[in-house]
Amino acid sequence: MARSINHNANTGALPDFRNPGILLRMLLIVNGVVLLASLLQVDGFRTLPARIAENAAAVEPLLILSLLVLAALNNVLRRLPFIAAAIAVIAIELALTVALHVLAERLYFADASMLARRLLIVALTTGMLLVYFDLRGRALSPALAEARLQALQARIRPHFLFNSLNAVLSLVRKEPRRAETALEDLAALFRALMADNRELVPIASEVELCRQYLELEQLRLGDRLQVEWHVDKMPADALVPPLALQPLLENAVYHGIEPAETPGVLSIDIYAAHERLHIVLRNPYRTSGNHHTGNKMALGNIRERLQLHFDVAAELTTRVGEDTYEVRIVMPYRKAEA
Repeated sequence: MARSINHNANTGALPDFRNPGILLRMLLIVNGVVLLASLLQVDGFRTLPARIAENAAAVEPLLILSLLVLAALNNVLRRLPFIAAAIAVIAIELALTVALHVLAERLYFADASMLARRLLIVALTTGMLLVYFDLRGRALSPALAEARLQALQARIRPHFLFNSLNAVLSLVRKEPRRAETALEDLAALFRALMADNRELVPIASEVELCRQYLELEQLRLGDRLQVEWHVDKMPADALVPPLALQPLLENAVYHGIEPAETPGVLSIDIYAAHERLHIVLRNPYRTSGNHHTGNKMALGNIRERLQLHFDVAAELTTRVGEDTYEVRIVMPYRKAEA
């Protein structure tokens, strides 16, 4: 089943312990607790550095080991119901605490009486983190719905719909079969737009939708629009946010192909490398001449949806070359679960 973010999907679910954003937040929160505890334990700032170092020496080994173990067990834990998964995480933390304490006793003659206190602190801190990430998921879910609505309002420009219909009408008598195919492509595109776009979808279906969109654009632009697909290394089962590619292609046509009088090449390169999915789009760019402006809305919507699905593990960057405009998306390579 594809992963999703909706009004309920982020509630009652563990965070992704392999996501760099989640790991960074855990590091910051735990070290913030260490700093606060150190401040409460000293009478003056002169002894604060020594107290911070002492507390950090006790906390950091457990913190680092916890991150490694939770990342290794991430897929198993996220398949469990939330309550069972939360209990499992707390049990793992307590077991790691005991193991490190026993090791410290043998190496450093640690005080055995401190174990009960450490177990209580670890249980409370772990519970606090689980509650924080659950509340954060609840807060982000409506944001995705709002971003989706904004994206739907701005994604398909009215001129594209009118021009596509006019192009189809011009084919009805001369090439009825081609006109029928174009109407089917147009229907498929708008069906995708009006669907519930909170589910991650296979990249192969997103590419097929984009092919249909570009075929519609070629009805009116003809040879001016030349498309190069580089998808021989594309993992067809990779999951992506729906309609993450089509708005970028629409921008490329609107800003790079339409204003020019000569043919232009739109290049799409999709491949996987080092457990990351890369999507690279290139279109012509001219520093002078008739230019459309205002492609920031689609880029902003896609950036927001990437962040909501993948946190800081995904990025969207743009680059202006001498005669090309490039958009690059990099996100984790996730597969649909059986």
